[in-house]
Amino acid sequence: MPVTRPESCDPRIIAHIDMDCFYVQVEQRKQPDLRGLPTAVVQYNEWKGGALIAVSYEARKLGVKHSMRGHEAKQVCPKIHLVQVPVARGKADLNTYRNAGAEVVAILARTGRCERASIDEVYLDLTDATECMLAETPPESLEAIDEEALKSHVLGLDNEDGSDAKENVRDWLCRSDADHRDKLLACGAIIVAELRMQVLKETEFTCSAGIAHNKMMAKLASAMNKPAQQTVVPSSSVQGLLSSFPIKKMKQLGGKLGTSLQSDLGVNTVGELLQFSEENLQESYGVNTGTWLWNIARGINGEEVEGRLLPKSHGSGKTFPGPRALKTMTSVQHWLNQLSEELSERLCVDLDQNKRISRTLTLHASAYKKSDSDSHKKFPSKSCPLRYGTAKIQEDSFNLFQAGLREYLASYGSMAQGSSCNGWRVTSLSISASKIVAIPS
Repeated sequence: MPVTRPESCDPRIIAHIDMDCFYVQVEQRKQPDLRGLPTAVVQYNEWKGGALIAVSYEARKLGVKHSMRGHEAKQVCPKIHLVQVPVARGKADLNTYRNAGAEVVAILARTGRCERASIDEVYLDLTDATECMLAETPPESLEAIDEEALKSHVLGLDNEDGSDAKENVRDWLCRSDADHRDKLLACGAIIVAELRMQVLKETEFTCSAGIAHNKMMAKLASAMNKPAQQTVVPSSSVQGLLSSFPIKKMKQLGGKLGTSLQSDLGVNTVGELLQFSEENLQESYGVNTGTWLWNIARGINGEEVEGRLLPKSHGSGKTFPGPRALKTMTSVQHWLNQLSEELSERLCVDLDQNKRISRTLTLHASAYKKSDSDSHKKFPSKSCPLRYGTAKIQEDSFNLFQAGLREYLASYGSMAQGSSCNGWRVTSLSISASKIVAIPS
């Protein structure tokens, strides 16, 4: 359920930094000859050439889509370079990308409170940094403004794509008569441009950014102009952005709730929610969700940047599409053993380097029954207290799977390892360690 958090009365400056085709960039740094060429990173999987998990902008222009598999990408773009994700224990090993992402986080964390949202995206709370800049060196006092800041896209700014775009941006950044909120945004744009250039200098990676007054609007903005660009959202332009923003593309509205809004209320954009009162929305969707919907229609979001440089959880998973679906308990146990080894390694590294421990182990799976008319019912997730040590995680994860399977299969009884029962097939397995806490000093 969406959580409503009141937005502060004091203006905040939040940036969302999104790495551009990050997995491709990491591979291009290892193989510089690939720069500028149509490139895609493929998941470890022999079926139809593997799934594409990152597609360069050069490949996208030639018709390659993220939803394709390797063979199809080759048909669309014969000259595409397919780079396979590193492999360990028979599955993709993402540590190369995690470590590259940590390089970026280390740079961004030098300025403001930093939250690592995923391998390739970061939130920054730049409120203090912008207040300090505005007090000491406001934009209008600067002799020169960095070229990268002048290339900012400012929503609502006239002629931003014309020949005078940079001059228009300069005028907007340096307005002495602007209100306090816009002045802080201007400082944020300058700071983020400098940070992006520092990331490029130290890591060779480009990134895009959104600068706004809250996390929700900053994230929407970062995707608007890519790659290697940044977008600023003044308060006066929020409604213009949301008026055409599709409901299903908004975070937490891509599933059943978004579908319900479309079918029950007849709305297709976030801005169309403005026609409903908070009371109407609460009556239809409950107090909390109704208030949350009322807020997002107005671009209101009080979610804080958490100040987290380390992940909230660790996970390891693998998919088994098509004919690779798992059919026996022996094969399930084999792969859970592999996943447990990887998870145990990462837990040990976290314990050693960051002095943190995890308390909960959770298993997720996707499955279907060939003979069941309800073949898409959800496989139940199962959790238990996490015990450290590879063998213990292997044992516990397999026990969790068996508990989930008993619940999933109404006719489940005792099953010999290696046997197939009732035509069940497993198409994905993952285990995660959560509720991570620091070890008391």
